[in-house]
Amino acid sequence: MRYSAVRGFLLLLLLCLPSLAFGASSNVFASPRDTVRLVSASNAATHGAIRLGLQFKLAPGWHIYWSNPGDAGFPPALDPAGPATFSAFRFPPPELLTQGPVTAYVLSGDVLLPFTAQHVAGNVQAAAHWLVCSDVCVPEHAEFTLPLPGGPAAEAALFGPPQIVPSPFPARIAPDGALRVAGIGADRVAAAHFYPAAPGMIANGAPQRLGFTADGLTLHLALQKNAPRLAGVLELTDKSGQMQALRVAPKPDAAPAHPPYLLFAFLGGLILNLMPCVFPILAMKALAIARAGRNLRAEALGYTLGVLGAMAVLAGILLGLRGFGMAAGWGFQFQHPVFVALIAWLFLAAALSLAGVFEVPVPAIFRTLPARGSVATGALAVIVATPCTAPFMGGAVAAALTAPAPYALGIFLALGLGLALPFLLLALLPGLARFLPRPGAWMLRLQRILSLPMLASFAWLAWVLYHQTGPGGLAVLLAGGAILTLALTLPRFRLAGLAALLLLPLLHAAPAPALTLPGAVPYTPARLAALRAAHRPVFVDLTAAWCVTCLVNEATTLKNAAVQSDFTAHHVALLVGDWTDKDAAISALLAAHHRSGVPLYLYYPAAGGAPQILPQILTPGTVEDALGQG
Repeated sequence: MRYSAVRGFLLLLLLCLPSLAFGASSNVFASPRDTVRLVSASNAATHGAIRLGLQFKLAPGWHIYWSNPGDAGFPPALDPAGPATFSAFRFPPPELLTQGPVTAYVLSGDVLLPFTAQHVAGNVQAAAHWLVCSDVCVPEHAEFTLPLPGGPAAEAALFGPPQIVPSPFPARIAPDGALRVAGIGADRVAAAHFYPAAPGMIANGAPQRLGFTADGLTLHLALQKNAPRLAGVLELTDKSGQMQALRVAPKPDAAPAHPPYLLFAFLGGLILNLMPCVFPILAMKALAIARAGRNLRAEALGYTLGVLGAMAVLAGILLGLRGFGMAAGWGFQFQHPVFVALIAWLFLAAALSLAGVFEVPVPAIFRTLPARGSVATGALAVIVATPCTAPFMGGAVAAALTAPAPYALGIFLALGLGLALPFLLLALLPGLARFLPRPGAWMLRLQRILSLPMLASFAWLAWVLYHQTGPGGLAVLLAGGAILTLALTLPRFRLAGLAALLLLPLLHAAPAPALTLPGAVPYTPARLAALRAAHRPVFVDLTAAWCVTCLVNEATTLKNAAVQSDFTAHHVALLVGDWTDKDAAISALLAAHHRSGVPLYLYYPAAGGAPQILPQILTPGTVEDALGQG
């Protein structure tokens, strides 16, 4: 009898050993639908706190509900027994389930809902309630006991890093439901979906249209009326199928300060008349005004109409690209080699016309207008103005590219009004005409002289195209230019000039030397972060080969010997971001500082903090002052 009693005691002890050695899991609830238990990440509480998790193993075809269940269901709940208190579950990213008009956010497969228990003294006891669904839904209930302290934590491997992380990217939500996340480009994301943190924020079943702007990612949501402030999880899928879940709480867009931006656009357009890229067109227009005589008013109004019409078309193109999810900014068209070649040939044709080689035929659409070519001249002024950026323009154009369409159109029209103002005044105040010089032989000489800046513009665009496409692209441009010159010089070959267009498909991007400054290295976000972590002062130059303002600033200021000496004396690291072709990292940096185009100059002091944004028109003094402040 004594032997049997001892044997029975040993058998009972062996049966209890698993519980004593691996005290990191509770009793198990099991059904054909699911298996549920309480698990811990450690073998004992530390200062009364311990990481726990409610683990579900769901049969195929069955699911439970996320923290926000959507249009149906309810999420799991866990109530403590005794003195312990539980934090909220940390849910993993959900799945989207649509059944007819009902859209729900669910979890399936193996699911762990981590949480933290406080005031734990001994075993953890809890009661769980959840809804498990397939074609039918079954509410379930179970009580769990987790013995503590236990042995080695066998379940610790279940507790990996959080599957949802705080977003490092600034986000905003517009009144029309456009969720904008800066710094995320189309090269990084193939699909996206937003899961609201609480009911009543969005229409769960409405499509979420993904797009990209110069700012970054845009996801169009259907906001509910009187909805609480938006928050939730943005799930991003890259082109390889990898997913990342970001916790976002976008700030609502403030009502835009319309009058200042409209004023800034107007002032920017007015100053744009002083930029080098517009000089040739203004000189041509001044010549036409001097010849106008009694048609002065019509010439000025025609030019204004051309400017405003071209600005409206440009705004429509930019807004259309934004609607289709394509990033675009001021001067974006010069990132495309075919456009650069076409404009270069246009400048060449204008130079030949001014030189007296041929007369420019007036398109039929303009023949009924009193001013004839003035409308076309105004449109051309807008085209050639886009490589330039004037003070006040940067913020205004950036606001236009993110604002509602009517306001964006207003900004572009204000910009055009400023550009056209010098000639519009001649129409509004005819008395100003007495200050114009009288027509004479000097006009023909001036016309011949004006062919030189047009040829210089052709040469500049040839350099831009070489920078984009390499020697092959330059050869295509020069061959097309030769064909065009032959066609315009010899009337019998006029139609042969169209052959130049057949060369355009030969333009392909090719590696070319990047724009740089003495001692500079190419900009990358990682390089900037490393330099800032090392407490180095950093000067960032965002530029492009087609940006005339950028090139003037580099020639007059950034390559100035005194400025270069200051960079060296202050141990400033120089980073150059070349935006001649599309670059997502540079676009993200522009968007982060509310700019839609180049140039952008940033100075990061060694002491840290936000960068100083320098003016778009640089002088050696402005750079030296910035370096002297940090």
